[in-house]
Amino acid sequence: QVQLVESGGGLVQAGGSLRLSCAASGRPFSWYTMAWFRQAPGKEREFVAGLSRSGGGTMHADSVRGRFTISRDNAKNTGYLQMSSLKPEDTAVYYCAVAQGTTIWKDPSGYNSWGPGTQVTVSS
Repeated sequence: QVQLVESGGGLVQAGGSLRLSCAASGRPFSWYTMAWFRQAPGKEREFVAGLSRSGGGTMHADSVRGRFTISRDNAKNTGYLQMSSLKPEDTAVYYCAVAQGTTIWKDPSGYNSWGPGTQVTVSS
């Protein structure tokens, strides 16, 4: 089974940028569709962005489109989420997840491996 660990979270002012990383181990990262989700206190986990195994297909939530970009480097077994023009409402714990197959699921139940998450806090 693949193990995932996120990094790169932190505190940033509104309008700033962060890059999150998702390091995979245990299985070739290239085998999996990957996605980023986030969960704010008191809210359900929500889809942020997804990326196909080869990196050729992407999907971004409407709330982040044009500000966030998902990418991956299969040679490094690492996925990324570049976040810019951050807003206070982007504050959440961000999770990396992977799924076998080719579908980019917006539902968390479509993913069978998750990282522990990394906190992103955007101050106004």
